[in-house]
Amino acid sequence: MAIVPDTSDWTWVLERPCGACGLRAGAVAFDELPGLIRGNAAAWLPVLGRADAAVRPNDHTWSPLEYAAHVRDCCRLFDERLSRALHENDPQLADWDQDATAIAARYDLQDPETVGRELEAAAASVAEAFAAVPVGAQGRTARRSDGASFTVTTLGQYFLHDIVHHLHDVAGD
Repeated sequence: MAIVPDTSDWTWVLERPCGACGLRAGAVAFDELPGLIRGNAAAWLPVLGRADAAVRPNDHTWSPLEYAAHVRDCCRLFDERLSRALHENDPQLADWDQDATAIAARYDLQDPETVGRELEAAAASVAEAFAAVPVGAQGRTARRSDGASFTVTTLGQYFLHDIVHHLHDVAGD
């Protein structure tokens, strides 16, 4: 059985705690984002060092390696999205098919050590970008094609939930 794409609208995590990972994303202070992003990236290194990092726990769930590659790409994507929100007037953010990316980029065949280095670098870049946002720019907006609207603050909180949730996904594997 193939991986079933997740088509859920996860914006609800900005309003209430996630029942799976426990994060209260909407309660995270903006100035906490950089440290939490960096801490999340560091927590992936032991996961990627596991002997079974490339093994899927079942036929419909990504392996820890695939999740880590996805988190790396999320860091890159949200770095770009943050930049657009800061430099454009209410930009519409391009859709991203994470499942198509995982297949096209062959997440399953990537080298865990390389993914770890790239994830740390991508996380450092987006963390630095969030750290550099002036207070007056935290309310700037961007929107998705489905109509969901974000401020720079809620974009960061939403992104943080994504990477925290995926670390939770692999914690028990």
